[in-house]
Amino acid sequence: MLRRLLIYVAMLIAGSKAVIARSPYRGRYLGVDPLTGDTVINIVMHEVTVYPELKFDSKEQEDFYWRTVRDVRRTLPWAKLISETLIETYEYIETFPTQQEREDYIKEMEGEIFNQYKPDLKKLTRNQARTLVKLIQRETDQSGYDILKAFLGSFRAGFWQGFGRLFGVNLNAPYDPSKSSEDATIDRIATLIEQGAL
Repeated sequence: MLRRLLIYVAMLIAGSKAVIARSPYRGRYLGVDPLTGDTVINIVMHEVTVYPELKFDSKEQEDFYWRTVRDVRRTLPWAKLISETLIETYEYIETFPTQQEREDYIKEMEGEIFNQYKPDLKKLTRNQARTLVKLIQRETDQSGYDILKAFLGSFRAGFWQGFGRLFGVNLNAPYDPSKSSEDATIDRIATLIEQGAL
């Protein structure tokens, strides 16, 4: 069971990195023009978001931007992996007939994930951890606290929220690119990375 889970997670990691460096083309289709009988090629492209050129008012703004680029590049694959894992886990635990079996599976999976990813996640800086929390909310439309509360319960989610606050990371931090310039910068960078433009 553990070996299959590790292989599955490795495939998810490989797949999440492939999503980031995607081709701008979704597909190519051949068709025949009904009037002339000529062969026509239709190329369907992915949606492309175009941003205006950045102009920095100060050196601090430029430094902040490039630090954020570094942090988003490091944490975006993690956010995508977490999003995929949450979806798969939720779908899988719905197949268990009893609540006790679901709780046992979640406890087992929590231990395995904690042991597997703890060394890598410990290497994140405080700012990268904050960025990861915001990117998780961007990918799942739920705060980190709400996700933990749904899977682990209120008490344990409160424990992890308190633990995160000790190190300056708020799992309940709002993510709203329309109201926060920091969130807008994170969203812009993540979109450009997903498009392969940055």
